[in-house]
Amino acid sequence: MPTIIQADRRLITILSIVFVQMAGAAMILPILPLFAERQFNMSPTSVTLLVSSYFLTQFFAGPFLGQLSDQYGRIPLLVISQLGSAVSFFMMAIAGGPAMLFAARLVDGVTGGNIIVAQAYVTDITPREKRTEALGYIMAVFGIGFIFGPALGGLLSAWLGPRVPFVIAGLAAVLTALMSWMFLNETVQRQSALDRESRRVHLSAAEVARNYPLVLILIVAFVGQFGFGMLQSTFALYGSAVLFRAYSEQATNLGVGLLLAVVGLGQFVTQTRLIGPLKRRFGDALLVIQGALLRMVGMAILAAVASPWPAAVSCIFFAVGGGLMMPPLQSLATSTVAETNRGGVLGVYQSSASLAIIFSTAIAGAIFSLNPSLPYWIGAALSLVVVLPAGVVLRLSRQARLQPVEAITPGD
Repeated sequence: MPTIIQADRRLITILSIVFVQMAGAAMILPILPLFAERQFNMSPTSVTLLVSSYFLTQFFAGPFLGQLSDQYGRIPLLVISQLGSAVSFFMMAIAGGPAMLFAARLVDGVTGGNIIVAQAYVTDITPREKRTEALGYIMAVFGIGFIFGPALGGLLSAWLGPRVPFVIAGLAAVLTALMSWMFLNETVQRQSALDRESRRVHLSAAEVARNYPLVLILIVAFVGQFGFGMLQSTFALYGSAVLFRAYSEQATNLGVGLLLAVVGLGQFVTQTRLIGPLKRRFGDALLVIQGALLRMVGMAILAAVASPWPAAVSCIFFAVGGGLMMPPLQSLATSTVAETNRGGVLGVYQSSASLAIIFSTAIAGAIFSLNPSLPYWIGAALSLVVVLPAGVVLRLSRQARLQPVEAITPGD
């Protein structure tokens, strides 16, 4: 077990909470698109808009949730966001039509700051030099959740019906809210209302625009996540239409879940075995480039194949690429702002990623309708394009120009 985890039980606790939350949320990934398509006769365009609605609301809510956690503490925001996810899952379980599904996704998006706040909590308790590794552990826990969650969701859907996984996911979210309240200690110093108002630090749009390294990082996150959004919103539909075309509905649910479990396994191995040594050898910025190239290979393979086994290989490339790319990118973002703005910058980062997924998922259904493999060819091309701004970030990091905004004077 890595020493960074051994050194702080708080990290073990927050990772346990993220795992339970992620496993619950991942259970619905292979079944929500197919549930909407089969139960309510929703078109591929409507299904991807359903995915997009979550990220649309998260785009607006993310920065505020991150900044609120900077001001009022991580734990209250963590609990509220997880309870919001629970309400959303229960709404989907009882949905009688598309309107309820859309309402549920909007509720989850508005309150869905649990991962943002969890990442901020991890940066609070982790030295700067260990931050990429620590954020990588969150991705590793994501991977474990993806190993068990989608496969379990597929099994429960096949055995007990498509609504049962939503109930289980809601109960998991309630459990993590209780764990957060009972087992985590606050990392943000409590202040009086007057003192808090006087010391409040906002990361405004103008400040973000003046922070050149942060802008580049946000561009990388946006372009990289645009391709990911296309895959995320159409993967189950692609599995049904192409990869498992000759299989039954139950086998398709299980097969899509198992492929997503492969993604989870790849992320877990990447974060626990690869990212630490690779970061020490190459540094954060170069890892972002390597991860983007591996993502490109994974999406190109997926676009070119029409059977499950080659698709499993593509999932491994995609998972390793995402695992190498995203934690260093988040760590680089936190290094461009003052320590008091960690939650805020992670919120801005999440909003940039969410904005990309809003647009990509909104159009992915229409693109999928033209050709099921076209979203993945586009995603592969974007993963290659993102190497250019990532290369500029690499140059800035080597010139030691990635620095907190607190060290930049107005004249700069």
